[in-house]
Amino acid sequence: MSMILTQAAETQLNKYFQALATGYGIDVSRIKDKFSVTGPQETRLRTALLESVDFLRMITLADVDQIKGQVIDVGIGGIHSGRKANGRFLQAVGVDGHNYELTETDSGAVLPWSTLAVWANAGNEGEFLQKVNEFINRSFALDMLRVGFNGISIAATTDPVTNPLGQDVNKGWQQLAKEWNGGSQIVGDAGSKVYFEPDGKNGEYNTLDAMASDLINSTMDPAFRNDPRLTVLVGADLVAAAQGRLYSQADKPTEQIAAQQLATSIAGRRAMTPPFFPGKRMVVTMPGNLHLYTQRGTRQRSAAQNQDRKGFESQYWRMEGYAVGDYRAYAAFDEDHVVIGPGPDPAA
Repeated sequence: MSMILTQAAETQLNKYFQALATGYGIDVSRIKDKFSVTGPQETRLRTALLESVDFLRMITLADVDQIKGQVIDVGIGGIHSGRKANGRFLQAVGVDGHNYELTETDSGAVLPWSTLAVWANAGNEGEFLQKVNEFINRSFALDMLRVGFNGISIAATTDPVTNPLGQDVNKGWQQLAKEWNGGSQIVGDAGSKVYFEPDGKNGEYNTLDAMASDLINSTMDPAFRNDPRLTVLVGADLVAAAQGRLYSQADKPTEQIAAQQLATSIAGRRAMTPPFFPGKRMVVTMPGNLHLYTQRGTRQRSAAQNQDRKGFESQYWRMEGYAVGDYRAYAAFDEDHVVIGPGPDPAA
């Protein structure tokens, strides 16, 4: 049976096109072509993306005027209080010589006609519009994090098959940290390994608390070590390994509670596993220290039925890039250096 767009779905989709055009202040005939998103519409689009993925609300999203420029200070830095004899104490903000660079980013999402048909028959017009909006916004928002955590390079033509996590779309936060100051904020040299062994045999670390504490006390700049905003971002593989050991001691209620809380508190700091965060990576920083910039006035949208793809296609083009607010407040174990399991037997 060939896939067709049902009459009910087509009716609802046409209403979506009209609603989209009204929202952006353009004629509906222009929806299928690229149209610029400016002024208040830029704010509404950014708000919609923020609302679709919780972690995006925690990082720093900002519009900038230039493709290249100095990283925006958002108050991550050190002390701003003190005294000055015969004058006023004043501490400058900003990170000298710490720059960002944006690159062309094109997002496209396709909703199959079969899905639209189900949505059109499953609820009223408002529910259909909401489902379409949520799908599109969430797809674009998740890609921002996917690239932010996994981006390594910037290819002229990206390959989503070889790089399904957007490794070639842009340089993400971890890659930028690797390139700053000789990778001083990343634990481990090329070829070296860090062993996480919850069973306590030959592992360098037996707990996630120990890993996070080491990052804070050995790699993090002293000015930030006691900052209450510090958060432990931890990969799902590390959490699963640590929880497995605790759950294996099920006869101890304290261990059960510890296992349940492990994903939310590590080394006395708030902990979380963001979407698409590598499974064996650990980062300690303030979420607001992770920056994502878009050049103001470059956002372009389009939406149309695509007969060849047999679906509804929505696209979002802009100049975009990542930055770390202050590298001194960023410390990490890179997944390439982490091994879950016992290390070499020292007696061997």
